[in-house]
Amino acid sequence: MATTISQLQNVFKLRIGFAIMLTALAGLAMTPGAHLSILETSALALAVLVSAAAAGALNQYLERDLDGTMARTAGRPFVTGAFQAGPKWLCAIILLLAGAVILAWSVLNFATALYVFLGAFFYGVVYTVWLKRRSWLNIVIGGLSGSFAVLAGVAAADPDLATAPVLLAVVLFLWTPPHFWSLAMALHKDYAAAKVPMLPVVIGDGPAARVILAHTIALVALSLLPAAFGMGWLYLAGAMLGGGYFIWRAVKLVRDPGPALAMKTFFASLIQLTMLLAVAIADPWISGLGGQV
Repeated sequence: MATTISQLQNVFKLRIGFAIMLTALAGLAMTPGAHLSILETSALALAVLVSAAAAGALNQYLERDLDGTMARTAGRPFVTGAFQAGPKWLCAIILLLAGAVILAWSVLNFATALYVFLGAFFYGVVYTVWLKRRSWLNIVIGGLSGSFAVLAGVAAADPDLATAPVLLAVVLFLWTPPHFWSLAMALHKDYAAAKVPMLPVVIGDGPAARVILAHTIALVALSLLPAAFGMGWLYLAGAMLGGGYFIWRAVKLVRDPGPALAMKTFFASLIQLTMLLAVAIADPWISGLGGQV
């Protein structure tokens, strides 16, 4: 039983799904005047989580041949045979996504449902099917998946989309490439052997490190702008600290590009995003308490 649960968590990429769910809640928290009920907030969180899980499962279903060629992914359930790929899995994935979209539409609104669908579509189809094996732009365009989750959170409260959370959506779009390119550099040999055209494989580690740094500087600079559109000191402090650490790691990577520092840069991107989402959610709540004193 424990093994089956672990395999399901793997195939649905639930850790990534929970992170994407947090981006939606951050978008909701940053929307001025957002007052959703517990039911509505729960529906948003569940719809985003389930749609992300469906996209993750589709990714593993379609990439089982590719996953078998890379050490990092060789233990995935469709590769090992723990789960047998077939029509039943495709039906389950489609039903999960349909359920998520219907939930968002029925409890919240059409705009939220649309963004929930687009997030899964861009990861499961645009990134996985159309671009991953064909273009180094795979993760650039595929990065829109996380941005749509933020927009789903915003639209749940206000379909007109407020400025501060929209900026966060753009930050997510800019964050995804250096995050994945760092991982691709750390696993350069695997991606090269699998013939996946990630940027470090296409142009080399040195030039890729400089692109990673440029993206990191841009996303950190942009992540500070919501402070000019209603976000408070806690958000600004978290964005500066997490962003500063990410930039520092990216600078060190430029000086010595290679697997060891690339992996440290990859983890720095996770720390930066975690801090940013945490303060994006906490800052409006703290500011609200301050206003009541």
